[in-house]
Amino acid sequence: MDAASAATIIFPDRISGQMGLMWQQTKAPLIVPLLKLLVYLCLALSIMLFVERVYMGIVIVWLKLFGRKPEKRYKWEAMKDDVELGNSAYPMVLVQIPMYNEKEVYQLSIGAACGLSWPSDRITIQVLDDSTDPTIKDLVELECQRWASKGINIKYEIRDSRNGYKAGALKEGMKHSYVKQCDYVAIFDADFEPEPDFLWRTIPFLVHNPDIALVQARWKFGTAGVWRISALNEAGGWKDRTTVEDMDLAVRASLKGWKFVYVGDLKVKNELPSTFKAYRYQQHRWSCGPANLFKKMVGEIMRTKKVTLWKKLYVIYSFFFVRKIVAHIVTFVFYCVLLPATVLFPEVEVPKWGAVYIPSIITLLNAVGTPRSLHLLVFWILFENVMSLHRTKATFIGLLEAGRVNEWVVTEKLGDVKSKLGGKTLKKPRIRIGERYVLVQCSRLIVRERFRFKSRSHYLIVNRVHVLELGVGAYLFLCGCYDVAFGKNHYFIYLFLQSIAFFVAGVGYVGTFVPNS
Repeated sequence: MDAASAATIIFPDRISGQMGLMWQQTKAPLIVPLLKLLVYLCLALSIMLFVERVYMGIVIVWLKLFGRKPEKRYKWEAMKDDVELGNSAYPMVLVQIPMYNEKEVYQLSIGAACGLSWPSDRITIQVLDDSTDPTIKDLVELECQRWASKGINIKYEIRDSRNGYKAGALKEGMKHSYVKQCDYVAIFDADFEPEPDFLWRTIPFLVHNPDIALVQARWKFGTAGVWRISALNEAGGWKDRTTVEDMDLAVRASLKGWKFVYVGDLKVKNELPSTFKAYRYQQHRWSCGPANLFKKMVGEIMRTKKVTLWKKLYVIYSFFFVRKIVAHIVTFVFYCVLLPATVLFPEVEVPKWGAVYIPSIITLLNAVGTPRSLHLLVFWILFENVMSLHRTKATFIGLLEAGRVNEWVVTEKLGDVKSKLGGKTLKKPRIRIGERYVLVQCSRLIVRERFRFKSRSHYLIVNRVHVLELGVGAYLFLCGCYDVAFGKNHYFIYLFLQSIAFFVAGVGYVGTFVPNS
């Protein structure tokens, strides 16, 4: 064997040996201690989250078993006619509907608001249209004029810019002279459809309990409410400093000593995000906003003198820190990053109570509120872990006030799609490139849209592929393979299932896909 051949054989061995030695020298003093530190930190945060969930579970069970309905806890009497005063015995109510390019739902929301049962001369419907599409603006204005011709007191309001987004529109709407005559304001997003008796069931709480600022009803998914205008103004009105203007106002009002009432059996219809893209944007806003609000309000909360120290600590620690920050970070960092990493670094151990018992109990406690969905528990866990990636990223953006901290992307709405299709149903989603059609079905919502792309690969890459999800899915899959071959923890079952969930989200096979026209 000549010298060149010998060098070809020897030097690669030397290089690989040196790299292995460098890895061992770095791994022992640096990587393993860092992982151990992060595991201990996440275990501590998990305990905090566990205690919070147990506390909330106890409160929920107590309220379900022994709690009194709001009508029993607070003074509530049905509004009655007064022969002498007539309709003037009823308070003036303002109904605000902020909207932005809501082509699919503007008729539903305006129609539902105009259908609210209340003396016609004691209610004002205010449509706050921030639409940038001239065609949609004309349609919304025509709809308002149509209802006005029927005798409804409806106002169509626009402004020169979208400064402050939704909060800015609501704030601007409160400046009109006719609002000064109103006592209460009900706010419905553009996809809300309140029942006709909504005001009859909520307003009496405000009339008979002067210390109540807000009466919250329940969406089919969420909450909606009616504000006492004087409380809203005392709290400082609407502010556009974050993307959660309603939470901002509610926290400030509570720090002024105002009380809230939640009427759980009063439901308001609304539309869920139907596309994965829309849901991601919504969750970004709902995770980034609270974190940013926490950073901006923590000092204000501590300085306030109208509430007790216990309430201050509750708002800072329980409401904000644990629920809005810790919950997101622990879910992703611990269960989707560190736990899989321990497979590659067997020197780092996670106790069984931290890896299995605590998350299992937390999951079951979260499921207590929706017992009818227990059969979907596993799918819910996997999907929530996928979404924790975006919630964690959004949380850090909010805390650090990074570039997208005040990004407001309106959740895309589809409206009553079934009625538009005339009750027809489609069997399976499919792509037909020749005719350039996409037919999509997702549970209750069915969409048929025409679109044009250069190619099938262009369509898939631009609209369906999510790189972050695919990257995390690949990491989890590799960790699972390593655990099968060399591991002893048997995490591979969870790792493979979770990696599949990330891959499914990564290729966009979640929700309804609505391509741009």
